[in-house]
Amino acid sequence: MSAVFNQPSLARRIAPVFQGFDGFLAFAVFLLACAGLLTMYSSGFDHGSRFMDHGRNMLLAGFIMFVVAQVPPQRLMTFAVPLYTVGVALLVAVAIFGITKKGAKRWINVGMVIQPSEILKIAMPLMLAWWFQRREGQLRPLDFAVATVLLAVPVGLIMKQPDLGTSLLVLAAGLSVIFFAGLSWKLIVPPVLVAAVAITLIVGFESQLCADGVDWRVLHEYQRQRVCTLLDPTKDPLGKGFHIIQGMIAIGSGGIGGKGFMQGTQTHLEFIPERTTDFIFAAYSEEFGLAGNLALIGAFIFLIFRGLAIALDAPTLFSRLLAGAVTMIFFTYAFVNMGMVSGILPVVGVPLPFISYGGTAMVTLGLALGILMSISRARKLTQN
Repeated sequence: MSAVFNQPSLARRIAPVFQGFDGFLAFAVFLLACAGLLTMYSSGFDHGSRFMDHGRNMLLAGFIMFVVAQVPPQRLMTFAVPLYTVGVALLVAVAIFGITKKGAKRWINVGMVIQPSEILKIAMPLMLAWWFQRREGQLRPLDFAVATVLLAVPVGLIMKQPDLGTSLLVLAAGLSVIFFAGLSWKLIVPPVLVAAVAITLIVGFESQLCADGVDWRVLHEYQRQRVCTLLDPTKDPLGKGFHIIQGMIAIGSGGIGGKGFMQGTQTHLEFIPERTTDFIFAAYSEEFGLAGNLALIGAFIFLIFRGLAIALDAPTLFSRLLAGAVTMIFFTYAFVNMGMVSGILPVVGVPLPFISYGGTAMVTLGLALGILMSISRARKLTQN
């Protein structure tokens, strides 16, 4: 007697791979990706293959997200120490014999030229989440001090390159983990007050602090110039202040409903510098106006709240801290980029997630999304 076994269909065989994916998170990413493709087509259609390359980068990020989502959070935890160690070692190597471009030493040749600071955007929250997971239930002030040292080492090395934008992103990711781990408000409020007083003094004494020949010591000269340009971009409207002024003109000229798709004069007459990368938000604002900006900001808020919801429901401390920190990476990217283009923050070279052109940033975003998907998937599979 022979037995007949029905072979499952292809759909049934691949269904477990997609099981547990977070639909709300995927929908938020889909909205932002559509906005990014529309904006890149308009602002970059005369930039050679920018639009096609942007689409390719999105597909690469999606593939990375899909692969990382298959890795359980427990397995992700095993990569924390090795990835952090390799990242810091490469940063030290960059400081010793790195490649200098445009006055910054940020790259190293390891068979191919890479920028090690990008590794720390993911390695930093992984490492700190791993550290607090090990100390769960017995946290002491010393544990937060160790976490601060673990954060300060790579941030200091990145700032020395100098790369203020990346150092801010790494710092924000690390501080998010420390905050979510339960840092006391007594330790948070004093630095915030000191920063507020410092900003007030800088604004109040701008004319003296930004005078020629004044050395701020704690900042590189180009960083001091960026802060001074932010305070008064009209001092050098055709030089250092050109980026901020043109960005604000483009945003303001968009009005309520915008000038329309492919109709942005500031964009297509090439008044907006870096209109496909750091300043693409100005190009978007000119063509889609205040209504488009509110829709874009709404999509980012939806993405951030969904990420925080995933963190809240995560099954372990490691997963909660990691998901919360990764979500704050998206917030920092968006807030800093929109702030610098709008003239609220200094220009630091931070792209707008899914909108700006850039392969390295897109890979980082794909990794971050994969981590969130992995944590959400683990929770749903556990519940089932």
